[in-house]
Amino acid sequence: MSISVSMYNALRLPAADVEALILGRLIVAMPRKFINPGQKFALYPANISINLLPHEQHYRSSFLPVAKNALAQLNSETVLIKAWAKCELCQMLNDPESLEALSQLTVWTTEALQQTLLEKPYLFLAYLRVYLLSQPLEMSVHPSGNFVPLPNSLTVTDSTPVLSESIFAKRRQKLEKLEPPEHPELEELQSALVHLSTTNPKAKQLDAEIKMFLGWSEKLPAAKPDIDLDWIKTIAQIGNSSDGNTFEKLVRKSFIKLGFANSNNNPKASLNPESTGGAGGLDFYCETPYPVAGECKASKHESVPNSVTAQLIHLGLTHLGQDKFDRSVKIILAAGPLTNPANQAAIGSKMNVIRPETLQKLVELKAKQPGSIDLLQLKPCLEQQPFGEEADAKVNRYIDDVREKLKVRSQLIKIVKNRLEITGVENAGVETLHGAYYANPNPPQPLKLEEMHEILIELSSPLTGYLGRIKGDNLWRDRFYFLRDLPLDD
Repeated sequence: MSISVSMYNALRLPAADVEALILGRLIVAMPRKFINPGQKFALYPANISINLLPHEQHYRSSFLPVAKNALAQLNSETVLIKAWAKCELCQMLNDPESLEALSQLTVWTTEALQQTLLEKPYLFLAYLRVYLLSQPLEMSVHPSGNFVPLPNSLTVTDSTPVLSESIFAKRRQKLEKLEPPEHPELEELQSALVHLSTTNPKAKQLDAEIKMFLGWSEKLPAAKPDIDLDWIKTIAQIGNSSDGNTFEKLVRKSFIKLGFANSNNNPKASLNPESTGGAGGLDFYCETPYPVAGECKASKHESVPNSVTAQLIHLGLTHLGQDKFDRSVKIILAAGPLTNPANQAAIGSKMNVIRPETLQKLVELKAKQPGSIDLLQLKPCLEQQPFGEEADAKVNRYIDDVREKLKVRSQLIKIVKNRLEITGVENAGVETLHGAYYANPNPPQPLKLEEMHEILIELSSPLTGYLGRIKGDNLWRDRFYFLRDLPLDD
């Protein structure tokens, strides 16, 4: 339940420190004086430093780009206040030996902490639970003071915390005990992504996922739909029209989207959507991760004659040679039914006949769940019987199987999340989660304990980041906690 709070002053902190608190990089501040637990105040980003060290020596290299950006945005006349905080705990530290461990858990260098401790007998460390304001507050610059008065009383709510209570508690515990960070290598990777993420959407997404995995942020930014969905959703329509040239281009784009590639410069055996095969060329050809040769036949209202299968064999042998063509997966993408001779020829030549609707389903799934289609797992499906028109059903079974696997993973994530929301228990062991999985009368599919453990480890991989993992000595001692949802588009 959200509560309203009125406040009248703001705590002056270095602008970079305030930015770190807002981003979830910090959960503590170093005020000049002791702050009483329970005290609430706005966060005032000031052009001050706690000591005389230059910023390059004050902040750790992984945070320095953010610090410089925060300083660059300072205004000499006005201040923009974006957040408020509640002090949960204030410690007085004077142990020089603990400063290196504290540095690893914050954005400050050990040198900066040592310099601060030289200037005064105690280093104050205030644990702050930070909340965003619904609207930023602009006020005139106040040149001095630990706390500064706000121009008017400010009424705020706790409806938009930077970090959830559970994530904050976990971070606080590590900081109080000065436990080393679990993934310093990911912190370095995130730092390297800072500049890339401003111009590269994939780098931005990975940056957001890493920050959430590290507990620096609570939610991923709202994912924008893949812009390729605009053309993907036309595959079936064009495949059922008489526009064969456009259909061929869409098929080539589809195979590239799925992860196939071709460096072949020969336009007669290419995958370039802007340079189709034309007369005497294969409609599409993939080289990696394995060779695929294919022909396209648009139009729903025309039967596909035996000449199409014969053409695929003739052009494949002409442009690829016997050995390479024999090793290739063979696909005919056709909207209309094959004549009986054509279907028998396709079966005999191990050709997969796939409908435009099926290709569209496959590529849509790739666009919406990028990691879901494993081309090396798709390969056996395409190399094994049945062939001919019955091959379309086996590809649809592959798609259904992928969706079922996604449902299992989504369900496991929900179980871990619900356990936290219902019981308040932050993490759970494999046996507990296995029991909760079967508490559902209709689980997506049967899972042995060992199988579930493998999936949980997959979901807690640093670059997957749906769950977190507290590693135990063995399967029975591993524990998992919730990080983010896996939304499914049914």
